[in-house]
Amino acid sequence: MSTPKPTTQVVILAAGMGSRLGRSLPKPLTELSDGRTIMQQQFDNIDAAFGNDAAVSIVVGYKLEHIIEAFPQADYVYNEQYDQTNTSKSLMRALRASGAGGVLWMNGDVVFDPEVLVRVGDLVAADRSFVSVNTSKVSEEEVKYTTDSHGFIKELSKSVVGGLGEAVGINYISSADKATLLRHLSRVGDQDYFERGLELAIEHDRLRLEPVDITDLYAIEIDFAEDLERANLFV
Repeated sequence: MSTPKPTTQVVILAAGMGSRLGRSLPKPLTELSDGRTIMQQQFDNIDAAFGNDAAVSIVVGYKLEHIIEAFPQADYVYNEQYDQTNTSKSLMRALRASGAGGVLWMNGDVVFDPEVLVRVGDLVAADRSFVSVNTSKVSEEEVKYTTDSHGFIKELSKSVVGGLGEAVGINYISSADKATLLRHLSRVGDQDYFERGLELAIEHDRLRLEPVDITDLYAIEIDFAEDLERANLFV
């Protein structure tokens, strides 16, 4: 009798108000030019890479009923402080609610090439922690990174100087590293991004986080109307 394949745990962070885009619905429900919502294309990409092997949990807060109605097949984690906290606390709640094993997570406002999850599939299967990165630009407003002498992530924040590229918001924490990250996420400030928890885990516990270069593929975080226009050129 064959051993069943382990389930890939996927978390989508979608609790925020997304006020910068200026829409009445949660940002992940923003419609793209092909008729799908941002979150629907994420589900399609997850399905294309992992099929029935993926178990998706969504962290919700702002106008959560709209997301739950659109994606009844998902599991849900509630961030009741969605209007007072940032992605560090949403991810903390999701990791606490997750089962044994590693977790792949993404921001709920990222429009990305289906090939991204295919590319990182081997690392997920090998249970190795990573951050997906784009080395083509280093914008002041985005989360940037540097690496150590072994090629692992050293710094990861918006304030990084001399960044090698940008983190695109699609990451994985291994089963061995999950408790360490969770410990640091519980300690960071309410307004910190989850990257702060990763940085502290690197600094204090020598977390080894691999940068996965997806520069040749598209991955666009939708904060403003111009981001949406750019994403619509790809879908």
